[in-house]
Amino acid sequence: MPYLTLTQVEAVARAAHAGQTDKAGRPYAEHLAAVAEGVRARGGSEEQIAAAWLHDAVEDDALSEQWLTEAELPRATKDMVLALTKRPGEELAAYARRVLATPGARLVKEADLAHNADPGRLAVLDEATRVRLTLKYAEVHRLLGLEPGPGTAR
Repeated sequence: MPYLTLTQVEAVARAAHAGQTDKAGRPYAEHLAAVAEGVRARGGSEEQIAAAWLHDAVEDDALSEQWLTEAELPRATKDMVLALTKRPGEELAAYARRVLATPGARLVKEADLAHNADPGRLAVLDEATRVRLTLKYAEVHRLLGLEPGPGTAR
């Protein structure tokens, strides 16, 4: 059976996250599209772009892990999505180790962090949330060996 196309993966992700909003109240699909475009702009593969569209689906309970297991997707895409799925109570260091151990996942997380840490997105949040997230994103950058992005603390 052939794999889902990127257009089909995008449609699945948009439908799964329909009605969800980000912390700033924007449609969640805007974040997914930005991460997918960030992966594409960084030279990511089709498997990585598909993972970008799906990177929060299991974590947000938009799609089940069983759906992912059964989906007509390359093993690499499934592995990246699972690596990028933060588990309840999981420490950032353990999360970062899993991302680093999974081929392709670091690039997807880099694009995710770049969009999450965008100063324009952070600016609309209340100060406490903005400070908390800025520090969290900086720590993940450090743990993944990435240069801090714009708006992230050094």
